[in-house]
Amino acid sequence: MGEQRSSKLVLAAMIFAVAMTFIDMTIVAIAAPELQHDLELSSTGLQWVINGYLLALSALFALGGRLADVMGHRTMVVIGVVVFAVSSALCGATPEGQFAEAWIVTFRVLEGAGAALMFPAALAIILAAFPLRKRGQAMGIFFGIAGGLTAVGPIAGGYLSEWTWRAIFWVNIPVAITALVLIYISKPAQSKAPAPIDYRGAMLITGGMALAVLGLQQASTWGWDSPATWGSIVAGLAFLGAFVRFERRVESPLINLDIFRDRGFSAENAVLFIAMIPFIPMFFFASMYAQIGLGDGSSESGLYLMIFFGGFAVATQIGGRILDRRGARLAVVPGAILAAVGFYLWGQALPNLDLSDQWKWIVMVGAGMGLIISPANTDAINRAPANAYGEATGITQTVRNFGSSLGMAVLGTILIHQNKRHIEDSLDGFGIPKAEADSIADSMSESSGGDSTHFASETGKESKEIFDSIQLDFAQAMEIVFYGMAVAMAIAFVVALVTMPRGLVQPPGTE
Repeated sequence: MGEQRSSKLVLAAMIFAVAMTFIDMTIVAIAAPELQHDLELSSTGLQWVINGYLLALSALFALGGRLADVMGHRTMVVIGVVVFAVSSALCGATPEGQFAEAWIVTFRVLEGAGAALMFPAALAIILAAFPLRKRGQAMGIFFGIAGGLTAVGPIAGGYLSEWTWRAIFWVNIPVAITALVLIYISKPAQSKAPAPIDYRGAMLITGGMALAVLGLQQASTWGWDSPATWGSIVAGLAFLGAFVRFERRVESPLINLDIFRDRGFSAENAVLFIAMIPFIPMFFFASMYAQIGLGDGSSESGLYLMIFFGGFAVATQIGGRILDRRGARLAVVPGAILAAVGFYLWGQALPNLDLSDQWKWIVMVGAGMGLIISPANTDAINRAPANAYGEATGITQTVRNFGSSLGMAVLGTILIHQNKRHIEDSLDGFGIPKAEADSIADSMSESSGGDSTHFASETGKESKEIFDSIQLDFAQAMEIVFYGMAVAMAIAFVVALVTMPRGLVQPPGTE
């Protein structure tokens, strides 16, 4: 009984540790207008306040996972929490003036680095705290609660920014202190396997991920026809190719590529990569739709996302139990087709501009994703030796973040293109010039939301007819984006059906 209580306390400590990273994925975007106004940030600077965090997170996950295995999982969680909390405090303390932009972007990047150090170690600790046949349930709780915190970002950001935008960073401090106290009380296992760090491999994969994700992130700004976009992506892929070749020759590699010989590990990472193409972008696009299409405020848009987590949280528990008893395949395959159908029907309902027509499909998508994310992630890591849990987690998180970046780039481009086309066609009927229609479409597509009434006033006409037309145009553009998400999940279904092995994973030996 004491061991079970200790495991649950460890799980609670790790949930608090990573809670900040999930909240920060969405909270900053909500307070962006106030932050930009107070600090007089350029548009590029504001973009890097958001992208800098995600870029560091993507680039450093693999290194963070390896460091966790070598230096100790508990040590890296504590270091990650402290780095994240201190960086958050310094973001909130950004001075006004000429140094503001460089200051806040720098510490946002350090926030992302702290998250990358912390997250693989936290997952490795949870896996070590529970026996193999109970990990699905434990990770279901972890992903259900931690994932739900992504929706807390818009809600918390909306309320906190009414006081001051600085509070969106300071809110991380009490969460970090709680995590550190729980870590001290629960004393999670300090498992480590000392070995040389492959710094050359670390530089190759960090540079490769950073350049590739940079190109994808900036595609909507630089344009897909820009040499900078393709130069970054191609250079990043070249670095990653060099990393793979180098790792096959080095004695103590950053990532032991032999793990990909396990059919289940490779299949589950492929499914996670495809599933993340719509998963993280969905939060941003659904929040934009709630604010622009439905006319909700930033706080209410978070409640819109909470509907998704109603299905997600329940399904992660079901998926975890299926994983423990029958294996990941029986959860992931039906989850993928459920999400594909859900995205299609949700997209079909978007132009109705009525939440009552959508909520059941939102829950359906949440349930499908809940059956995929936790079981596939957990089963992949279960296939690694105990002394390589951090490394395996670093791999899965790198794969997931690369999928998310690709999804944001491609789906964001589709949204901008479709929105411009619809708005140009509609406003042409009102006698509004194409250039002005383009300006309205750009401001809507690049905005994270806000009160959508200003889009009508930009035309110089306050007519409800124009306002309604713009809302419908945006919803129709978003419909195409959600069809793209449905296609991605249909592909994930085929990949899971064809490649994922049946049955339970057997406990691997420790090297």
